[in-house]
Amino acid sequence: MPDPVTTVILPAMAAGAVAVLATVAVERLGGTRGGVISSIPTTIVPAAVGIWGDGGDPEGFRRAMWFVPVGIVLNAGYLLLWRVVPARIGAITHRRLLAWTVAVSLGAWLVAAAAVAAIERAAAPSASDARIAGFIAAGIGLALALAANRVPHRAPSGARRVGPAVLVARGAAAAVAIGCAMLLARAGLPVASGIASVFPVIFTTIMVATWISQGPQVPTGAVGPMMLGTLSVTAFALLAAELFPRMAPAPAALACWVAATGCVSVPAYLWLTARATSASRPATPR
Repeated sequence: MPDPVTTVILPAMAAGAVAVLATVAVERLGGTRGGVISSIPTTIVPAAVGIWGDGGDPEGFRRAMWFVPVGIVLNAGYLLLWRVVPARIGAITHRRLLAWTVAVSLGAWLVAAAAVAAIERAAAPSASDARIAGFIAAGIGLALALAANRVPHRAPSGARRVGPAVLVARGAAAAVAIGCAMLLARAGLPVASGIASVFPVIFTTIMVATWISQGPQVPTGAVGPMMLGTLSVTAFALLAAELFPRMAPAPAALACWVAATGCVSVPAYLWLTARATSASRPATPR
């Protein structure tokens, strides 16, 4: 029987620590650089190790990883709503606007995720179909991320220091979400656990905490960069589906993380930084 400490508690605690570091990155570095850095493969790493170590079922693990890109597409839609909802609702107090934005975006994500899980269980796709679905979702996620970054948005860094109580609350929320993903894996629901492992708890803690402490421009400016940066999670999951069954979990996780970060996060960071630098330069008079 798998040890719940290593398959549930430790991944949840790791996710909590990541949530704190990710939100601090956005607040200190701004939405452009912080958005990419905060969305490198983090919570997916302990989640993948936990799902793999929980049952020793290679096919179930692969299915979970192949459906992670579907969850990333849902996250892209979730982030886009943080731009759309405030603009549609209009002029109300910041607190009420934040509450409406959280309710609409999270509600839409939960409905969509439940629909995906239900369709998967009803259709019972073959392993090859699940793999194709993962790669199609990866392509859709890339298209959405590029579209979201087509026009640069103002993404300032935060000017206020956040207290330790707020940081602890962020970490606790992330820990609960990843803990639930691990419990789903232990319950024999690998696809649901794969989607739950990318539940936008990190994004939610970033958006809510920075909105409250720094104002709405900091989190909304990070939407596009986070959508682009989170493609590294898709890359990690697709690689993990291939490497974990062939290698020990630790070196497989390290190889997936290095490849995903080097091939997605680093180029995204350099591109967005270069574009931001170019946009900030004054026009040369003719």
